[in-house]
Amino acid sequence: MGRDRFPLMLLGGLLLVGAVVVFLTKGVARGTFADTLSTYRSEPDGARGLYLFLEASQVPVTRVQSSLDIIDGKKNIVLLAVEFQEGVYDATQYPSFLMAHGSDAGTPTTADAQEEVDDADKLHKGANVMHSREITADEREKLLEHMRDGATVVYVPWNEHPNPLLKAMDIGLWRAERGLGPRTLVPPLPTPFTLGVERVETPVRSWVDLPAGATPLLVDEKLGQTVAGLVPYGQGQLIVIGAPELAMNTVLSKADNAQFWRSLMRTLSRKRSIAFDEYHHGFTSERSMAEFAARYGLHIAVMQLLLGVAFWALALKRFGRARRPAETSRVGATDALFATSRLYREGRHHVHAAQAIVQVLAQELAAKAGASTRAKPQEVVEALNQRGLSAKASLLAELIKRAESAHHENQVHELARMATLARQSLQKKKAAALPAP
Repeated sequence: MGRDRFPLMLLGGLLLVGAVVVFLTKGVARGTFADTLSTYRSEPDGARGLYLFLEASQVPVTRVQSSLDIIDGKKNIVLLAVEFQEGVYDATQYPSFLMAHGSDAGTPTTADAQEEVDDADKLHKGANVMHSREITADEREKLLEHMRDGATVVYVPWNEHPNPLLKAMDIGLWRAERGLGPRTLVPPLPTPFTLGVERVETPVRSWVDLPAGATPLLVDEKLGQTVAGLVPYGQGQLIVIGAPELAMNTVLSKADNAQFWRSLMRTLSRKRSIAFDEYHHGFTSERSMAEFAARYGLHIAVMQLLLGVAFWALALKRFGRARRPAETSRVGATDALFATSRLYREGRHHVHAAQAIVQVLAQELAAKAGASTRAKPQEVVEALNQRGLSAKASLLAELIKRAESAHHENQVHELARMATLARQSLQKKKAAALPAP
């Protein structure tokens, strides 16, 4: 007899459900552990909303998850808050816009310098920070070459730290006072990049000092300082935006912020698609075997296989203790009957066998007589007579008399035949009394 396997099956089901929950949780967690301004990050400081908005606006957008040493010539690159290896920040050199323009506003304090250092530390967040990369010198040269060949690079720096890419294009960044809060930005002149944009509301981290020949796209409505501009370079161009919060999920719905990104990206996508750099936010196209399988949906096939195996195991097993096969029970009962009959024949227990047959028939007739099933055959006869069932009472009395005088095997066989006929007659009457279905 087998033991009950239900607890094992229940434990296996719980493990399977736990594995599915862990898999789904890890898939959803990408929205929280991704780096700041990653298009995978769904937190307030992520750019997932921008990416999905552009997709919904029919703008051809993709994600780049490989090094910029090799750039697809058919794509415009978008760099959101990525840093350069050559951009070493010196906290003792406080880059104030007013000081750069000859103002005597004063000397920066230690608190100001520390604020800039803390500001830089806030750039990287989430568990993916360990995988974030800086743009190398070789990648920077590839970006410049990409623009010279006619492509556009959209660069949104996090702060005003020294930047070799902007330095190569004679673009300056100056720190905007953090206490100013959200600023209202307006297009200084109509361009396709700001079509339908009347005002943009966002905090500003850096004012942009554009070189000669550049086109300002957004300026501060009150201060008149440039926040976004287009700088031609070779046959291509660079668009620099000094307000990284403008790409964040929480700011996208304000004023004409979403319209600005739609007009900008639609204009850039006329000749080339838009590719958001995720490689320097820690996401690479290098995959393990498990990730490769997940990419092509093989994990779903594995889950289906496991589910099929679970149903197969369920079909093979039953709850509770195992039952003996019907054939085995039938053969065992037949063997037991033959063994018992042999014992009766060899021991010449004819009277006892006959009385056992009569006792069984009396138990079935006891229900008709209103007697107890434990009543003796003679008591059942009396009860049948009281109920007016004299024919059955006479038959049972005759069988009782024959059982007492059954000294041969043939007499037992005849008694058993008569009891069988009486029992069959009783069963037919019961079936006829049942209502038709």
